[in-house]
Amino acid sequence: MSADPQMLAFDPNCHIFSGCAFPAPGLHTFMYEPIATVAGFDFTKPMLLAFLGTVVIVGFFWAAFNKPKLVPGKIQMIGEAGYDFVRRGIVYEIIGKKDGEKYVPLMVSLFFFVWILNVWSIIPLAQFPVTSLIAFPAALALIVYVLWVSLTFKKHGFVGGWKNITGYDKSLGWVMPLVVVIEFFSNLLIRPFTHAVRLFANMFAGHLLIVMFSLATWYLMNGLGFVYAGASFVMVITMTLFELFIQAVQAYVFVLLASSYIQGALAKSH
Repeated sequence: MSADPQMLAFDPNCHIFSGCAFPAPGLHTFMYEPIATVAGFDFTKPMLLAFLGTVVIVGFFWAAFNKPKLVPGKIQMIGEAGYDFVRRGIVYEIIGKKDGEKYVPLMVSLFFFVWILNVWSIIPLAQFPVTSLIAFPAALALIVYVLWVSLTFKKHGFVGGWKNITGYDKSLGWVMPLVVVIEFFSNLLIRPFTHAVRLFANMFAGHLLIVMFSLATWYLMNGLGFVYAGASFVMVITMTLFELFIQAVQAYVFVLLASSYIQGALAKSH
């Protein structure tokens, strides 16, 4: 595994009052040297964490539902609770039970995949949220986007699909052309961008704050700086606990938006 990038720019002997400046985190915090080259592609730590996350999720649900029992064990009970949370709490609420049932497996997969990619941020040795790299949220948002567009035209036909996407409605009167233009750009261009960036920005900012306070704690451990190092360490713990909450919320929001897009595609009117 490649060296932690934030440590590459950090001298362990660098402390306040020792003559060196604070090693502020930056873009290098999110850049990793390749672990190996596979089929001509560089394999990095975030890619490894994404792969391990997939293995963990598939392994867990396989263990939970491979041989389901009428009286569930602990693993099956947790698996059922997680599955039912996404199914009833998100999909049924947004899309509806009748239309939404077929999309439950996808939404459950998206929820737990996003969540585990976020959780790597606080796991020892991993300590990196994969979704803080825009490529991963963008790829997931693209899946939802392609599904939404295909469902829209499949449900409403070519003409009806464009009406659904653009919010075409003659009853709007003279403002209809303006609404059509706004809805066109909002749905086809802005929607996938914001869907990806919302997840990326939150995890990027959260990781940056944790790294900053972690480095500050070590940097201040010298002379009178010990007083402030304690306060900085408290912030590390606080931000980590807060990040636990944000990680779950972002997975929830990502799937909530995905479900709302599908609901919009299936609705009779936009």
